[in-house]
Amino acid sequence: MSFPAQTLSNMQSFEDQIATAVVAHGLFPTEKPIYVSRAPGRLDVMGGNVDYTGGNVLQGLLREAIWVAAQARTDEAIRIVNPGAEQFGWNTEFEAQMSDLCDVESVRALCQSQPGSLWVCYVLGALYFLKNLRGCGEAGGVDLFLASDLPPNKGVSSSAALGIATLKAASAAWGVTLEGTDLATAGQWVENVVVGAACGIMDQAAIVLGREGYLLPMLCQPCQPSPLVTLPAGVRIIGIDSMAARSTTSTAYETARAAAFMGYKLICQREGIEITPEQGAEIPRWTEERWHGHLSNLAPSEFRARYERLLPKSIKGSEFLASTGEHVDPFTRVDPETQYPVRAAVRYATEENLRVQTVRTLLEAMAFGRMENALPLLGEILCQSHVAYSECGLGNEACDDLVRRVLTHGLAGAKMTGGGGGGVVAIVCRSEDEHSVRAIAEAYGKERGAMPHIFEGSSDGVDAFGVRVLQPAPLRRRQ
Repeated sequence: MSFPAQTLSNMQSFEDQIATAVVAHGLFPTEKPIYVSRAPGRLDVMGGNVDYTGGNVLQGLLREAIWVAAQARTDEAIRIVNPGAEQFGWNTEFEAQMSDLCDVESVRALCQSQPGSLWVCYVLGALYFLKNLRGCGEAGGVDLFLASDLPPNKGVSSSAALGIATLKAASAAWGVTLEGTDLATAGQWVENVVVGAACGIMDQAAIVLGREGYLLPMLCQPCQPSPLVTLPAGVRIIGIDSMAARSTTSTAYETARAAAFMGYKLICQREGIEITPEQGAEIPRWTEERWHGHLSNLAPSEFRARYERLLPKSIKGSEFLASTGEHVDPFTRVDPETQYPVRAAVRYATEENLRVQTVRTLLEAMAFGRMENALPLLGEILCQSHVAYSECGLGNEACDDLVRRVLTHGLAGAKMTGGGGGGVVAIVCRSEDEHSVRAIAEAYGKERGAMPHIFEGSSDGVDAFGVRVLQPAPLRRRQ
C-alpha cells in the first residue's frame, strides 16, 4: 500500500496545510510543540531485490516526499488526518486508542475495519512499534497530520517513506530519539511484521541515510552503509513512471523472493550446511556458517560452476515442499500451486550483487576524471539488470517499452526499479540528454492518454532533514 499525493513543495507550504488542518479538523489543540519530519521517496539505481538476499545496493533520493507532523496528547486518543487520501477514495481521518495497539493482529484488524484505511496500517504499525518496543506513549496518545507529493504505487517507496516519517515525528513528540540504522530497521520491522510486506531494508535505509545529490551504497547484511557516491559531472539519472502499478505485496515479487530462498536452501542441503534461525536478530532471519544466511555472498563464478545446472529452472511449490520442506524465508510461504523460477532467482541474487559493485566502481572512477567514456558501459549494465528482472518473472511490458525507447533515442541505458513488475524506469544519460528524456515521456504518455511523472532532482534524507519544531499558536493565527 502506498500513500496519496498532493501538491507540496517545502516547509512553508506544509506549515500552511497544518494551519488549515488546525482549524478544519481541530487538530493539535494544546500548546505543546508540533514535531515535523520529512521522508523522501527513493530511486532504485541498482540492487532492487538483493536487499533481502544480503546484496549490495545503490540508491538515490527524490525531491518528492511525505511529511508528518505529530503532537503528543494527554489522553489515550490517536487522531490521524490525511486530506490527500480523498483523491483516491480513501478514508481521510482515522481515530483509535493507545490501548488498541495491544498486538499485531489487533492493529491489522483495526486498519481493515474501515473501507479505504489500509494505508493506516503503516502509521499504526509505527505507533505500535514505538509503544511496545520503545516504551513510548505512556503519558498519552498522539495527533498526526500527513501530507505528500510522492506519487503512490510507483515503486519509489512511498509506503516506506510513510512509515519512516511517522516513526521520526511520533518518537520526537514522545521525547525519544530514533535515527540512523535503528530508524531504518524500525521501518523495515513495521512493514515485515505489521503490514506483512516482504521487503528488505534497502528502501528504509536509503530514505533515512541518503543525501541530496548523492547515491547511497549499502551492503544489506543487515545494514552497512558506505560513503556516499556523487554522480560524475555531466551524468544524470532520471526516472519515468511506467504507469504500471506495483507493490512489494504483489504475487510476482513474493514469488521471486521465495524462489531465491528455495534455491538457497537447495544449495545448502547439497553442501550439508545446516541453516538455523539467527538468535537475537531484530528482523527474523536464518543463517549458517558459510554464506551467513546471505545468498548474495555466493560469487557468480561459483554459482555458475557448481550450482546453476543443479538447480531446477522452475519447480512447482508442491514438488519443492514434498522433497525439501518449507524454505527459510520468514516473510513468504511456498504456495503448492505456484511455479517458482529458482535458477533465475539465485542467478539474479549473485550477479546483481556484482553489477552493483561494478556500477559503483565505475561512478567513482568517472567522478575522479578516469574512464571518461564509461557511460555506455554503465548503461549496458543497467540494461542487463533490466533483462534479469524478466528472467525472475518480474518483467513488465510497459517498462520494456520505455527501455526500448531510451535505447532508440541513443541514451546510455535504463532499467526497471524496485521490486519490479511495473513502477519507475531509471535512465542513465548525459545532462544534455534531458530534453530527450522528456520527449520519450511525452511520446509514451501520448499513446497511453496520460503524461507520466518524471522524477528528476533529489533531496536530503530523514536524518539530514532532522525534526523541525513548530508552535501551535502562530499556526492558529494564520487562519
